[in-house]
Amino acid sequence: MKHKFRVLPKTSWTAGSFWSFEFKPLAVLLFALTIMGFGEGLLLLSNFGSAPWTVLSQGVALQGHFSVGWASLIISCLVMLMWFPLKLRVGIGTLLNIVVIALLLGATTAYMPQPETLGERLIYALIGILLFGVGSAFYLTAHQGAGPRDGLMVGLCYRFRLKIGTVRTVLEVGVCALGFLLGGTVGIGTLFFAFSIGWIMQLTLSAIVFLHRFVAPPQA
Repeated sequence: MKHKFRVLPKTSWTAGSFWSFEFKPLAVLLFALTIMGFGEGLLLLSNFGSAPWTVLSQGVALQGHFSVGWASLIISCLVMLMWFPLKLRVGIGTLLNIVVIALLLGATTAYMPQPETLGERLIYALIGILLFGVGSAFYLTAHQGAGPRDGLMVGLCYRFRLKIGTVRTVLEVGVCALGFLLGGTVGIGTLFFAFSIGWIMQLTLSAIVFLHRFVAPPQA
């Protein structure tokens, strides 16, 4: 268990179980997922390219001659199958990840103004990626289950004793390359997301550990 909490630290908002309804973990979980959905919406509005997993969905949709939505669902199901050998469990966070991010992504793209200048587009993309990375780190520290792709990342970290920054970067770059080969559209925002998101998460987790020492008593 010690290694587990080196990957994802135990905090004052860590839940007692994957399905416990405690105020603090749920509040952190919902806030983190909200800024993730908002961040993904900003990246989409920047028109600098979609996130790597969306590029893969585009490629699969083109090759399979069906919608991107169906492709995304199929990919998520296949990724969830990889959870079994990694002994991962579904929790409240898994379900909320799917629902909350989708809702905030839709609301952001519907109500946020479209950036017009190159500078505005760049700001949208950078803020979007930063929010997505920071939100990803915070929601995972609630320890109430991960979304399909985050779960695969965390499971591989546990299994091979690697840092999130390393595993996430390998996954995102690999998915981006595969999606591109299948016909998906890759932009500068896609590449920046692929190479930076894992390290944004890693730095955020390190900051959480550092700051938590000053605001919370040591965990047993």
